[in-house]
Amino acid sequence: MKKLQLKKHAMTAISYMLPLVVASGLLIAIGNLTGGHELTNFNGSYGIPSALTTLGVWGMGLLAPVISAAIAYSIADRPGIAPGLLSGMIAYKIGAGFLGGMLGGFITGWIVLLLVKYIKVPKWAEGLKPMMVIPLISSVIMAILMFYIVGQPIVLATNALTEFLNSMEGSARFIFGFILGGMAAFDFGGPVNKVASLFADGMLLQGVQQPEAVKVMASMIPPFGVTLSWVLSKLIHKNIYTTQEIDNIKIAFPMGIVMITEGVIPIAAVDLFRMILSCSFGAAVGGGLSMSWGIKSPVPSGGMFIVPAMNKPLLFILALLIGSVVTASLLILLKKNIKTQKSETTVVEEEENIDLDDIKIN
Repeated sequence: MKKLQLKKHAMTAISYMLPLVVASGLLIAIGNLTGGHELTNFNGSYGIPSALTTLGVWGMGLLAPVISAAIAYSIADRPGIAPGLLSGMIAYKIGAGFLGGMLGGFITGWIVLLLVKYIKVPKWAEGLKPMMVIPLISSVIMAILMFYIVGQPIVLATNALTEFLNSMEGSARFIFGFILGGMAAFDFGGPVNKVASLFADGMLLQGVQQPEAVKVMASMIPPFGVTLSWVLSKLIHKNIYTTQEIDNIKIAFPMGIVMITEGVIPIAAVDLFRMILSCSFGAAVGGGLSMSWGIKSPVPSGGMFIVPAMNKPLLFILALLIGSVVTASLLILLKKNIKTQKSETTVVEEEENIDLDDIKIN
């Protein structure tokens, strides 16, 4: 069997999952902000806001199946899609959440690989092997594993984690938010950020909305903090950014408004250690305050546009501001002052006068 490549398959699943999470989350936000609610009865009349909210909730319910199918597809190609979807659906229905979906996806993919390798069929049935034989057998195996062996321990672990997060108080809440916020900002949208994001999205499916607010905030603090550091550095006459970095900041700030952290990467690449330290610590402080104040986000993505959908929007903005100020202050303290180099005066030599009188044209 090939190398496991766990990270590669997990990142593939995240790339497939993110559009679904973003679209579903924005549908929920738009529906809630316009007075909609989740529908459970479709016999009577209902408005568009409620239809949008309901569709968003349904979309979030597809998170575990999509993760499972994407991982299985990454491992075993098309024969893994159908059993992967079914495995993820089992995880969702029995309450194993995204953790069950991820584990089910890996197991499904490996089982499908083994079946493809060792199951032999007559030549006349070769066309049926990837379309019927492999999906059917692997689905039966995964059903047994997910319902009776793998799924139940994950359900117990997920429920225990949910109860633990709901029962946290005081300093424990701050520490949890501090760690989650620092992770979400650590690599500016990279693998560590994706782990924190996936965890927050999974908790949202279990009805725990505080980690989602931390994720949203921590994703915005790096671009906001860097922009604020540039503004403050101008006020105190400390030159800490080059012209190219300032141009990148002007791009990163509007990206941060819609929760896109990656705009900071060109700036971080120039001074990686100081940027990571400042942005991670600022996001950690903001995340700790968010958890301590009980800020909840029912929507997983959207940046400032989803703040009105939160339970405590003003406190969220305050925590976001504090985290951004911490990041900006650290950047101003840690980054070195760039000496403005005088532009070299270019001496333009006078061109020789060319005497055209001697030129003869035959």
